[in-house]
Amino acid sequence: MKDLTEKTGITKEHYKQMYTAADRGSKWYKNLPSAFIIGGLICLAGQLLAAVYGRLGLSADTGAAAVSMTLIFISVLLTGLGLYEKIAKHAGAGTLVPITGFANSVCAPAMEFRTEGLITGIGAKIFVICGPVILYGTLASVIYGALYYLFLG
Repeated sequence: MKDLTEKTGITKEHYKQMYTAADRGSKWYKNLPSAFIIGGLICLAGQLLAAVYGRLGLSADTGAAAVSMTLIFISVLLTGLGLYEKIAKHAGAGTLVPITGFANSVCAPAMEFRTEGLITGIGAKIFVICGPVILYGTLASVIYGALYYLFLG
C-alpha cells in the first residue's frame, strides 16, 4: 500500500499542519452544560406533553405513543425549516440522543436529496445516517431474544 505522500503528494508534517489548522478543539466545558440543558428541555417537553395527553384522557401507553409522535413531528418540522441544525449546533448530543435526534437523522438526508427525485433521491438516501442504527438495533434485539429464549425461556 502506498504511503500518504505517494497517494496525495502531502507529507505527514503538512497533513498535521492542515489538521491542526482545521481542528477547532472541543470546548467540553461549554458543550456539556448546553447538551444537558437542551436535552433536559426536550425531555421536559416530553413530560409536559405526557401530562397534557393524560389530562385529555389518554391511557399511559397511548399517551406515550402520542408524545413520541409529537416529538418526532416537531423534530421533522424544525429540520424542514432549517432550525434543528441551528439548535443542534449549540446543544450537540443533547439533541442527538433523544428520539428527536433519530427523527432528524431520517429527515435531514431526505431534505438534502429531494432534488434527485423520489426513488433515487429520497428513497435511496433517507436511511443513510440512521440505517446502521436500525440494522444493528434490530440485529441486537434478535440475538438478545434468541439468547433469552434459549437460556431463560
